[in-house]
Amino acid sequence: MASVRIREAKEGDCGHILRLIRELAEYEKLSDQVKISEEALRADGFGEKPFYHCLVAELLPALGEPQGQGIGSQIIKKVAQVALNKGCSQFRLAVLDWNKSAMDLYKALGAQDLTETEGWHSFRFEGEVMRELAGK
Repeated sequence: MASVRIREAKEGDCGHILRLIRELAEYEKLSDQVKISEEALRADGFGEKPFYHCLVAELLPALGEPQGQGIGSQIIKKVAQVALNKGCSQFRLAVLDWNKSAMDLYKALGAQDLTETEGWHSFRFEGEVMRELAGK
């Protein structure tokens, strides 16, 4: 298992966070959906009333390729700790239907696949539809 330090993100991490968002979107073939900027990440996450909280995993120097070293499991365990400390009774993860390795990891860690067990589907409102709904 990799030696990793998992900590709360700092405002100075926003450039790296945006890079990771873009890399994930590229991996998931959804690059065209990345609309956020580094400035928006700063404002939304580090303002007076943050819209999000973020954890950062840092590999210790002498380690090579991180994939397959248990970092995903470590991050999910940390999220569970943070969630319980903040009084949450659950947390949810979203994954594309073709990302079998992520689904296998989540299931191995005890997550329920709500699409299989309860038939849940996820929906999104954005852009012009939101403006229409809001009457703007």
